[in-house]
Formats: sequence, structure tokens, C-alpha cells
Amino acid sequence: MTKFDEATQAIRVDEHTYDVCLDPGYGIGGPLNGGYLMAVILRAAVDASPFEHPVSQTAQFLKSPVVGPAQVRLQQLKAGKTVAFTRATLVQDGVPQIEGLITTATLRETEPVYSDKAPQMPSIEDCVKLPDPKPESNMTLNAQMDLRFDPPTIGWLKGEPTGRPESRAYFRMSEPQDPDPYVMALAVDALPPVVFSAGARGWAPTVDLTWHLRALPAPGWLTLHGTGRLISDGWFDEEVEIWDSAGRLVAQARQLARVGRG
Repeated sequence: MTKFDEATQAIRVDEHTYDVCLDPGYGIGGPLNGGYLMAVILRAAVDASPFEHPVSQTAQFLKSPVVGPAQVRLQQLKAGKTVAFTRATLVQDGVPQIEGLITTATLRETEPVYSDKAPQMPSIEDCVKLPDPKPESNMTLNAQMDLRFDPPTIGWLKGEPTGRPESRAYFRMSEPQDPDPYVMALAVDALPPVVFSAGARGWAPTVDLTWHLRALPAPGWLTLHGTGRLISDGWFDEEVEIWDSAGRLVAQARQLARVGRG
């Protein structure tokens, strides 16, 4: 069991309730990363499902959970021959923190009828890491992941944003671990907010995030491609595609978030 597996572990209490403990290693300056929280919820929902893969997850972030004990409460909505639907709520101190729906099924290894091609990226050797955060920043998430960025998309670090909401990077866990559906939940929310490249800064809280697992990823590096379509009235959208080491599109995500404050 890896550290990430331990940090997302869900312990069954009964068929509708799982105990979890939110880990301090996934902080983004105080709040916990949304992808990490979604992975925690998925552990419970998949364990309770008759199917083994989460093919869709949506979450509304009602509050910002804190490190420590919490529960995932499940309501089984429907289970058919090929798909099951579950409502999942992350609760802390009796207060709902994240509310969402999860669809589970069993994915098969098949050749796609049609697929877009992976985005063009420099070699991993020509990509760069973000600087290590200061210890007092509570940006503990960085230590859990290895992200190598396409240099133009982090020009904002030097005050040279491209002016377009975009981010591109290679991704893998810092501790050796092949990507699985729970790692994918983390990966879809692993990039810095794409509005940084448009000149915004500060914490950009996610309000709603939906992602789809399209195929089981091959071992190795993932390629993350994040873009935005509209920044307006203090809101922005972010779309992320994930491609595996075999060049297959394996996940898609879209979130609505507030423009960074500060």
C-alpha cells in the first residue's frame, strides 16, 4: 500500500457509511486539494458498488474540509446490469462538505472507434518543475506529485503570463505508483489554475467539478492538458484532458471555479 492509498483509505462502517481521515499531505496553502478529496470519496463509493471502476464523478464543494476524521455517506440510487449510480456526501462534524454523484461500471480493454490525438509536448527533459514552496506556505501537495511543465505555460511565475488560460504538464506520483482511477481523480485537479496564465493569482476555489474515466491508463507518465474558455464576472472554467503513456485519452474533466483572490 502506497502513502496515497493510505491517505485515501475508506473504512466500511455499514453499507451506507465509511470512515475516512483527511491527510495533511494534500494541502494547497491551507485548503485540501479537490482532486484528493474526490479520490477519498471514490474509495468508499467503489467499495460499495457492484462494479469496479468509477466512470463518472461530479462534486459540488459546499465547504472546505479540514485535516482529520470525516465520513462518506452513500445513497445507492440505482444498480443495473452494467452501471450503478450513487449519491455520495463527505461529512465532517455532522456538516456536509462535498456533495456529488458517482457512476460506476466495468471498463474493458478495447480499441477506440475514434480518438483525438495527444497534444504535442516537449520531451520530459525539456520540461520544468515549479520551485519548491516555502515550508510555511502549507503547500504540501507538491511533495506528493512530480509535475514537469511545458515552460510557456508557467511564464506567470516570472510575471510573463501568456494571456491565455492554459497549462500543460507531465504527471506522476512522487512515490512509485502506476496510475489507477484514484490517482486519476487527483490528476484531474493537479494543475495550477489555468487563469494563472491569463494573469490572475491567488487561491481559486473550485465550486463544481465533473470528471470521466474513459479508459484504464497504462503505467508511466500521464500528460495533462488544461485550458479555459471564459473568464468573466469573477468566474472561470477549466477543462483538463489526460493522456497516458500509450498516447490514449484516459480522462476528461471540467470544473467551474472562482477567480483567484489575493
